[in-house]
Amino acid sequence: MNFPEFDYLTGFGNEFESEALEGALPIGQFSPQKVKYDLYAEQYNTTAFTAPRADNRRNWFYRIRPSVVQGDYHALDNGLLRTAPITEVPTPPTMLRWNPIAIPSEKTDFIDGLITMAANGSANGQTGIGIHVYVANTSMDGRYFYNADGELLFVPQQGALVLHTECGKLAIKPGEIAVIPRGIKFSVELLDDAARGYICENYGHPYILPERGPVGANGYTNERDFQYPVAAFEDKEGDFELVAKFNGNLFRCDIGHSPLDVVAWTGNSAPYKYDLSRFNVMNTVSFDHPDPSIFTVLTSPSGTAGVANVDFVIFPPRWMVAENTFRPPYYHRNIMSEFMGLIEGVYDAKEHGFVPGGMSLHNCMSPHGPEADVFEKASNAELEPQRYENTLAFMFESRYVISPTKYALEGEERQQNYLDCWKGIKKYFNQ
Repeated sequence: MNFPEFDYLTGFGNEFESEALEGALPIGQFSPQKVKYDLYAEQYNTTAFTAPRADNRRNWFYRIRPSVVQGDYHALDNGLLRTAPITEVPTPPTMLRWNPIAIPSEKTDFIDGLITMAANGSANGQTGIGIHVYVANTSMDGRYFYNADGELLFVPQQGALVLHTECGKLAIKPGEIAVIPRGIKFSVELLDDAARGYICENYGHPYILPERGPVGANGYTNERDFQYPVAAFEDKEGDFELVAKFNGNLFRCDIGHSPLDVVAWTGNSAPYKYDLSRFNVMNTVSFDHPDPSIFTVLTSPSGTAGVANVDFVIFPPRWMVAENTFRPPYYHRNIMSEFMGLIEGVYDAKEHGFVPGGMSLHNCMSPHGPEADVFEKASNAELEPQRYENTLAFMFESRYVISPTKYALEGEERQQNYLDCWKGIKKYFNQ
């Protein structure tokens, strides 16, 4: 694999401008009577026109054809793709875990390889999330996609991708993430023979950076480390297909040209990528295991301050130096619901059975914590400074109960013996 080194714009949420042809971007106004190169001006909004300036997100595109030049939509089979609310099976409080979903043997691109594991809230109500896995072995050929239901957070686990978007190109690989805003058209190119990863479809408030609080001006995620594409357009004519996820269903239409024909753009609602190794981890230097909220990379706030629609949290390589402390995550029950995945290595609380590409779900008030063997080892370990290497786990944590799909509950990837990892916990009570 030759991983491409594209040029990027930097700075989370900035008001960017980029042009692939000199002078394509109007200066001093957005919609002149005539745009250079005979381009069309088109505004794209991911918030209401009247949203406050600090929250308002929109772009202006200068494109070869406006987006209205396309055919009529027709329904597609949703396959294993689902949208909240999930009603096909009751949601149990059981702790759940899954093996990785295998890469298919038949030709499968990103759209055909989307499998929904769980969701919460309501896409129509613009609350909650959908949690999907993608498995693919071929690039999207003559197909383009956009999602009207929510923005898409990509978490690659196997294989590198190039995301060709209306704003330009993003190259991502395991250890990096990307976010494509609601409604942006894109195609997915595989740079390896196969690709697998996780998708968090955010129906709610667009992702923002978490506050640092008493940490101060630096640490956690830094705005400068987020990268946005520069303008790069496709001027292609032919028989293409545009697929839309709209109101929980897939639709397709014919389109006689590439919809990625944006020659210049300006705005603050563009796709972006982030290298997770740039996350500045904070941890205890005294005692007690800190709350996982200190590892939050991105957050989608809800109407209640401090209670997230979804937090994207990572558990990266780091030092652990806590004194007189049970160092792994403590046993707990939580009003928040937690969906975890593993990108590489071993997660310290689950040393067996939780493997890269796998997943687990611990719902609201369902108890969870270290497996029996981990408890024994951590309770008797000599507490010296320890470097956690070869690990990168993540969590989608939400205030809403996360409902697994029928596929997730009944499919062959579910580990039916997951609860056995706690059966060896002993009674030590001694009066």
